[in-house]
Amino acid sequence: MTQPGPPYLRIADEIRRHIADGVLREGDHVPSARRITRDYGVALATATKALAALQADGLTRAVPGVGTVVAAQAPAGPAQPGPAAGTAPRPASVPKRPAGEADLTREKIVRKAIGIADAEGMAQLSMRRIAGDLGVATMSLYRHVGGKEELVVYMIDSAFTDFPLPERAPTGWRRRLEVAARLQWQGFRRHPWLAPALSMTRPQLIPNGMRHTEWVFASLEGLDLSPEEMLYVHLTLFGFGRGLAMNLELEAQAEQDTGLSVDEWLQTQEQEFQSLLQQGEFPAIERMFRHDVDMDLDILFEFGLTRLLDGLDRFFTTRTP
Repeated sequence: MTQPGPPYLRIADEIRRHIADGVLREGDHVPSARRITRDYGVALATATKALAALQADGLTRAVPGVGTVVAAQAPAGPAQPGPAAGTAPRPASVPKRPAGEADLTREKIVRKAIGIADAEGMAQLSMRRIAGDLGVATMSLYRHVGGKEELVVYMIDSAFTDFPLPERAPTGWRRRLEVAARLQWQGFRRHPWLAPALSMTRPQLIPNGMRHTEWVFASLEGLDLSPEEMLYVHLTLFGFGRGLAMNLELEAQAEQDTGLSVDEWLQTQEQEFQSLLQQGEFPAIERMFRHDVDMDLDILFEFGLTRLLDGLDRFFTTRTP
């Protein structure tokens, strides 16, 4: 327990190594949460998170009435016949890797993970699912990525390459900030999982994302802003786009779960909504919805971005350094 990182990840990594080394095999019991709390001296919540991380990676599965056991990692090949009587035994052969492992790379794993997350959402993403789609053993992925948490960081960094900043920046801080904000919105649109995966309070080290931060800071140079003001401008702009984009994955998941588009779902609520308005408690809302108001997120993004930049313009021109 001396390695860096959260305790639950260190515990999960140790159990993961036992599975990779064959100490724990398919069907073997994984230490229970209570045993982990006793053996590692951690809280029950920490032990539970360690087990959840292993299950999210597809390395373990919960069996009702039995407990958590090691999941199947790769299908076993057909049994080979032994040597015929009176013949010398054949020399032991090196087990062959499943087809596809020889050319397996981190980039291939990351792009497959992005494809799954784009199509089905992050809830469907696991190390086991990725391995199955690539036709390799789950444990072979760990030669290239340390686990799902590390994989998500690589996914975010790779996703930012899908909407690169222009080589030549336009003139003026406002046009430069518009470029960054709209490119990020395009990225959130293309990858609905991206906004929830990014953290503002514990930002991940993402070189391609840092290029956007560098772009914004460079755009603000010469405006006589303090370091704090430059950072707050960046986070305010980024937080607006990310916050609005958080709805993209939620909507995609809701449509997948219900089979209804947002317009179809709203139609199912129409009668109850009108009944509520007729009670007279919400007259301002009732007057608003007499009009056909468009709730398109792209329109809302453009409206909010313009208002934000207008406010920053006033701030830059009226502030006292």
